[in-house]
Amino acid sequence: MAGSEKKRGLGRGLSALMADVQEDAPVTQTAQPSETVPIEQVFPNPEQPRKQFTQAELDDLAASIREHGILQPLIVRAKGDGYEIVAGERRWRAAQIANLHDVPVRVRDFSDTEVLEVAIIENVQRSDLNAIEEASGYQMLMDRFGHTQEKVASALGKSRSHIANLLRLLHLPAEVQAFVVDGVLSAGHARALITSDDPMGLARKVIKDGLSVRATEALAKAKTGQESAAPKAPQSVEKDADTRALENDLGAALAMKVSIAHKPGSEGGALTLHYKSLEQLDDLLRRLASE
Repeated sequence: MAGSEKKRGLGRGLSALMADVQEDAPVTQTAQPSETVPIEQVFPNPEQPRKQFTQAELDDLAASIREHGILQPLIVRAKGDGYEIVAGERRWRAAQIANLHDVPVRVRDFSDTEVLEVAIIENVQRSDLNAIEEASGYQMLMDRFGHTQEKVASALGKSRSHIANLLRLLHLPAEVQAFVVDGVLSAGHARALITSDDPMGLARKVIKDGLSVRATEALAKAKTGQESAAPKAPQSVEKDADTRALENDLGAALAMKVSIAHKPGSEGGALTLHYKSLEQLDDLLRRLASE
């Protein structure tokens, strides 16, 4: 029994985990029946990836709870003298605003690893996440649990290109990512800045001039063209779509900017990895050594 409960990852066990965080999912065979517990016995998970809950969102949910109650029980696990929230912290917070004394829960026997995995899955399933939050959730599933882009995409019902494109946003400087989180830049704007050598400078110009995504793409392409026009070796050969896709996939997997220069007419070429800090280089070396 203990051996089968140790680890349920994004493969065969994800269906059970997903059922716990989807509003209209049926209860699985392994699910225990819901019960009602005093709200003061329930407490949040300190490792919950989502830290921000807008007051307006909570107030709207609290109003719905006052009228209809909590339709989907919280997923919890017994811990100490109470219950730690695995999924449903937003409902728990709104229930407090609605002055509920008791909340419906389903108790699960999850390990610490599974608790974090469910919390991440719950977050990436939310429709109001910004692109950086969603990308960070995917990256955590890959880094913490060893899942591939393909496995994450298949399990969560996303295309692999969707996962890869979002992960590329994490290559941008923290300041540019903050613009996306704050809603100043869209994910489309941010994607257009990824290949730029000065994404921060271009981001400021895009915001200042109110440029569209198309205009941002054109500006980034023009800047790249100006830099490549400098007196370098005449090898301004346009990369084919497969090479660019491979650069994007490798970059997303390694969390680094990747450049591939294939020598025309030959079997060889050069693969260049660009790291932004010694910590990032050390992380790559550790990953290569563990393979």
